[in-house]
Amino acid sequence: MKITSIELFDCQVSKVDPALSYFNPVLIRINTDRGISGIGEAGISYATGSTGALGVLKNMAPQLLGRDPMQVEAIWEFMFRGMFWGMGGGPIFYAAMSAIDIALWDIRGKVLNAPVYQLLGGKTNSSLRAYAGQLQFGWGPIQTSLIHPDEYREAARAAVADGFDCVKVDPVQFYGNSAEENAMTNPKESFYGLLTPAELRTMYERLKAVRETVGPDVDIILETHSLLGVNSAIQLGRMVDELNLFYYEEPIHPMNHENMQLVARRLNIPLASGERIYTRWGYRPFYEKRVLSVIQPDICTCGGITEAKKICDMAHTYDISVQIHVCGSPVTTAAALQLEAVIPNFLIHEHNTVAQKKAMTEMCVYDYQPVQGHFFVPDLPGLGQLFRDDIMSGYLSCIIE
Repeated sequence: MKITSIELFDCQVSKVDPALSYFNPVLIRINTDRGISGIGEAGISYATGSTGALGVLKNMAPQLLGRDPMQVEAIWEFMFRGMFWGMGGGPIFYAAMSAIDIALWDIRGKVLNAPVYQLLGGKTNSSLRAYAGQLQFGWGPIQTSLIHPDEYREAARAAVADGFDCVKVDPVQFYGNSAEENAMTNPKESFYGLLTPAELRTMYERLKAVRETVGPDVDIILETHSLLGVNSAIQLGRMVDELNLFYYEEPIHPMNHENMQLVARRLNIPLASGERIYTRWGYRPFYEKRVLSVIQPDICTCGGITEAKKICDMAHTYDISVQIHVCGSPVTTAAALQLEAVIPNFLIHEHNTVAQKKAMTEMCVYDYQPVQGHFFVPDLPGLGQLFRDDIMSGYLSCIIE
């Protein structure tokens, strides 16, 4: 069997839903001479950089034509070592690698008529607990920006009503007294140094509103998207310690393990990070320094399923739990579910609010959503996901053949 062509899709979903202006998934489909195809995703789907992944894929794809797609490990090594920038390649290059690797696993599963989780070792988890993520954008079909504590209460109430017993919120991302004021302020300049009493109160009151709404038996994850520095991260962590948080995600720069260690030593809250850490080499110092309690590799940026499994297995030797980072199209969700079903150190699945949005869910045939806060892993061959060609044809960027 040989790879005959690779289709690249530039999914500008903002044309369908303007509220998703910061989302631009890049998806691929690898086709073979056996008529079997596999789909994958480059995880740089949000913020700046998605078209960069598309450009790298255009360069990489011709070098894969004629190769045997079943040789997943060999192709991974070829991309990592044979394409020069694979070693130390950074998020854009690794996102492109990840998309290809995921598509190859999808093909492999279809050829062997088995879901990917069976090829990775079989299930250790039959039901996957999930959390409602990014409540600062609201919870439901409409994307918004929450400012006032009462708005956070409503989002938390809606998530719990959907059956979730864990929620995640970033009380830092939106600031000021209105969405307009938020848009005019640079968060990195505002919160990198020490926080003012007013800023701390704003963040604390938002989190407190969530805790008061969900009660003591629902877990809360504090997320700050690395908008803080060491000192401000410690300030906030101490301020909210009494709220009994599940863990503290990306408190600071995600690739500075020495500074992350300083934060970990000064706080009682377990630390988590990983969506901007790539390959097992990137994770290694965080393991060796015993910095993180939870790792969050994104299968679509860390190197694909091949690499994510190794990252998770390495974490297991250090008693570190895993929450796969999931923030993309239904392809990302499907890939995450396949790996989470296998790993014994699985903790919880990220169900991002964007996963509910029609412009995202309509790209694929299957809309996997949690039931009472839990996912069940699809048993279809491969990833268990397919493109809707009537939708994806409108996003097709090019075909490499």
